[in-house]
Amino acid sequence: MFKFASTLAVLMASASLAFAATPPAAAKPPHRILHENLIVLDTHFDTPANLAVDGFDITARHAPEDGSQVDYPRMVEGGVDGGVFVIFTAQGARGAAGNAEARDHALRRAVVIHRMLAKHDDLFALATRAEDAEAISKAGKRFVYISLENSSPVAGDLTLMKTFYDLGVRMMGPVHTLNNDLADSSTDPKGAEWGGLSPLGRQFVAEANRLGVAIDASHSSDAALDQMIALSKAPIILSHTGLKAIYDHPRNIDDDRLRALAAKGGVIQINAFSGYMIDTPRIPERQAALAELARTYGDVRQVPVERREAYRAARREIDAKWPLPRANMDDLVKHILHAAKVAGKDHIGISGDFDGGGGVTGFEDVTDFPALTERLIAEGFSEEDLVKFWGGNALRVLKEADRLKDAP
Repeated sequence: MFKFASTLAVLMASASLAFAATPPAAAKPPHRILHENLIVLDTHFDTPANLAVDGFDITARHAPEDGSQVDYPRMVEGGVDGGVFVIFTAQGARGAAGNAEARDHALRRAVVIHRMLAKHDDLFALATRAEDAEAISKAGKRFVYISLENSSPVAGDLTLMKTFYDLGVRMMGPVHTLNNDLADSSTDPKGAEWGGLSPLGRQFVAEANRLGVAIDASHSSDAALDQMIALSKAPIILSHTGLKAIYDHPRNIDDDRLRALAAKGGVIQINAFSGYMIDTPRIPERQAALAELARTYGDVRQVPVERREAYRAARREIDAKWPLPRANMDDLVKHILHAAKVAGKDHIGISGDFDGGGGVTGFEDVTDFPALTERLIAEGFSEEDLVKFWGGNALRVLKEADRLKDAP
């Protein structure tokens, strides 16, 4: 999906400039022009957690050291047209009180997103249909889809799914890092509780289908994924997941399940989260130092402006004294290429998991998206492939979920 019909002509002109004896200093390389003329979508921005911080301004340029990887200036610089902004709810106590607390948290976070959209309606617009991405982009704005990561906010009453749908939510994942009342997690240390989906989780799938909400199986156990693929009449999306064949981690998907996902029309958005890509040793001294840092300064997103430089210096000292290995662009590309080989290029995309712990060396924030386009071109991806990769495939899943819905 292109922003402009004349992309190929512009690329040819740019290529001619590139081979001129003395190209203009301002001339952009062909990969950059191609990137800027695609609809570029990341399916998992945890940016609403930053929006909820007093004083955070999404129209100002921030730094990863502040706990921020996404803002409007960097989206423009990175040629990023929009993303799925996540209402994340940590798994808390289960039962009536816990469900109510999760519900209220998610509703407040939805308000935060809508407040940002209202305040900056010249820069952002809410997207609720697949077609909105191109329309909003052509209007010169960044599009914002909304998802639920961990659907414990609706576990106490599945009619709340319609409430969140009416607030603009078009993607929901049943579970996060711990089992809940809907499904087993891929990473709960206690192991499986339901053998996949709970009876309520099966109702969750049916209600998502009825509403036209895309089901996000990232974080779900293998059995839960199998059951979602089997039960859902609409394709399933993995909004931020890697490949077990490249790195064997419970959060990643094996090749057989990847083929099943693709056969149902689904999409995997490759996750740029270092801990799910390479071995990350546990260093007790580092953990103790980070705990002390948290006691001193609190949540990184809540550090007062006047203390931020001191916090950064302390964090740099910890990282220098007890460094951790970190995945890089090569590791990320290995996952992408394997997924393309196994699932096919109609079934892959990307998520940096930015503002949620993601980012690898060479792919640190949204300004690095063009570098990934350049790398994928070098790996043999065509213009048509990149249209699909950078948004077309994920938008197709959203479109199918909407097309197949039962709701009036």
